[in-house]
Amino acid sequence: MSDSTTPATPRTLLLRGGEVHSPADPFATAMVVEGDSIAWIGSEGAADSFAENVDEVVFLDGALVTPAFTDAHVHTTATGLALTGLDLSDARTLADALARVRAYAEERPHDRVLLGTGWDASAWPEQRHPGRAELDAATGGRPLYLTRIDVHSALATTAMLDVVPGVTTRAGYSADAPLTGDAHHAVREAAHATLTPDQRAEAQRAAREHAASLGIGALHECAGPDISGEEDFTSLLALAAAEAGPRVFGYWAELVTSAKDADRVRELGALGAAGDLFADGSLGSHTAHLCSPYADAPGTTGNGQLDAATVATHVAACTEAGLQAGFHAIGDAAIRSVTDGVRRAAESVGTARVRAARHRVEHAEMLTKAAVADFADLALTASVQPGFDAAWGGADGMYARRLGAERAATLNPYAALLRAGVPLALGSDSPVTPLGPWETVRAAAFHRTHAHRISVRGAFTAHTRGGWRALGRDDAGVLVPGAPADYAVWRTGPLIVQAPDTRVANWSTDPRSGTPGLPDLTPGGEVPVCLRTVVGGRTVYARPDE
Repeated sequence: MSDSTTPATPRTLLLRGGEVHSPADPFATAMVVEGDSIAWIGSEGAADSFAENVDEVVFLDGALVTPAFTDAHVHTTATGLALTGLDLSDARTLADALARVRAYAEERPHDRVLLGTGWDASAWPEQRHPGRAELDAATGGRPLYLTRIDVHSALATTAMLDVVPGVTTRAGYSADAPLTGDAHHAVREAAHATLTPDQRAEAQRAAREHAASLGIGALHECAGPDISGEEDFTSLLALAAAEAGPRVFGYWAELVTSAKDADRVRELGALGAAGDLFADGSLGSHTAHLCSPYADAPGTTGNGQLDAATVATHVAACTEAGLQAGFHAIGDAAIRSVTDGVRRAAESVGTARVRAARHRVEHAEMLTKAAVADFADLALTASVQPGFDAAWGGADGMYARRLGAERAATLNPYAALLRAGVPLALGSDSPVTPLGPWETVRAAAFHRTHAHRISVRGAFTAHTRGGWRALGRDDAGVLVPGAPADYAVWRTGPLIVQAPDTRVANWSTDPRSGTPGLPDLTPGGEVPVCLRTVVGGRTVYARPDE
């Protein structure tokens, strides 16, 4: 036993007899972990020399070892509430949704406010959302706050509206339509204020435990005053620091105009004044800001929430303070405001400094060729969610209904971004689309618009190393000696190299190319099963009976 003045010797672990996905050795079958870092990666024969000098040997039985995934855009508490509460994302009809609301209200007689998420009327045959009278009846007249699947609009019962003074005079209120804008934010704040610290912690633990079970080792929490509030944000960071589980890196969506503002963001524990700092809303809620009107709502172009001058001030102030800036921008008009603003900031504080800061844009869906070029020139990270295309893309999807088929086919151009050298970080925006890293990689590789597809390897890299690079870390998210020991172990089928162009696939499967394989993610097939997730050398998930 060591005394208090002598540091303990780091525990060493040898994993062998599997497939280790590493650029250090594309044919590696073994890995040594020392403490919280990767110490060695290599062949089975070389592993023999380590076997007698490690604390533990783990026989992989052919399992695949990869870096743990990083989900670059998550709302942790909301994800946990969806996991433990009312989630309508798989409701098939309006009647089904109302029945679930009624059952949930009966199951939770003591909740001050009923909370739910996930409704999507565009997927229902009725093509309409529940009316307030229908929700009042389903809940027995109790307060209910029910967000749309994109979380940019919400339904509320009469009793819920009654606890928010003046809500009917706020922008975004309508007697017949879902709440948006200021009205939505006020109702959300009132609803979330009813959560007890224990309820919040329960939801946060549920979300982190679920993420760990999927091989996710890090989450980028996108919080802010209009999203979840300071107490939720700081309590999540504290919980993640105190308890085993995926790492949580926080972003706080509040405008910065001075060094004092930047200091306040840092004091909250945030890495940047970024994430869901809204330049606009969402396509599903008709609040994404477009240059031309919606195809199914010709009278509107959505809601622009930040102009180029405001963006420029924020980016310049963050750059001067050494803080990441970032924005939520989906529509082409919103993205233009962001890129114009970032360019103005670069002219003010210097392009090199802006590029070095690795500012980021969340979602970045409706990109023109000029916008892609701006992203590349300004070194903006595109933090994107391929699950959006899987859920709403295609000729018959919600995007096509909102925008028309021609404009919808331009959305989420991942191949163009990679060709231009734009850094990509993949995420889910959970609970908007579910946590599921292999499903996310599949959605990028088999994009509904063929021209936007990228290779499985490219998507995998963006969902592992890309998330770390978005944080400003180039030494993580990859299995090489010296990297953090954040990894996952998977049961999967044969490993292959998949790319959207069969010529690339045929070349890169040649063993001489030295390209490590990945699971076959052809749509319809099973995704790998997570057997173990390790963060900083510490097991945070182990599949039962494995």
